[in-house]
Amino acid sequence: MSLTVKVIEPAGILDGIRGNQLRREISDILDSGVEVLLIDMKQVKFIDSSGLGSLVSAMQLVRNTNTKLFLCSINDQVRMLFELTKMDRIFRVFLDQDDFHSQFLAVTE
Repeated sequence: MSLTVKVIEPAGILDGIRGNQLRREISDILDSGVEVLLIDMKQVKFIDSSGLGSLVSAMQLVRNTNTKLFLCSINDQVRMLFELTKMDRIFRVFLDQDDFHSQFLAVTE
């Protein structure tokens, strides 16, 4: 069984404006029937509360379509924010794309 996986790579600061763009992008991707969405955060330097909110609403969008959403390559600032806000319990975070492929995709194939 092969899953349809889409990787998106936001960059810079994930704030209200960029968060809304990301949410729209995810919504469009979900319309295309993807089964697994991986957000690679390696280019995200900073995330604020609005950006965090956009990730939460993205997760809600994804859950409504039975798609799986994962994150990878988060930096220390984002990891600390996730731990403080308990987001690390909501999102499954992989070290990087290789880690995602070896852990998640290997199990589903």
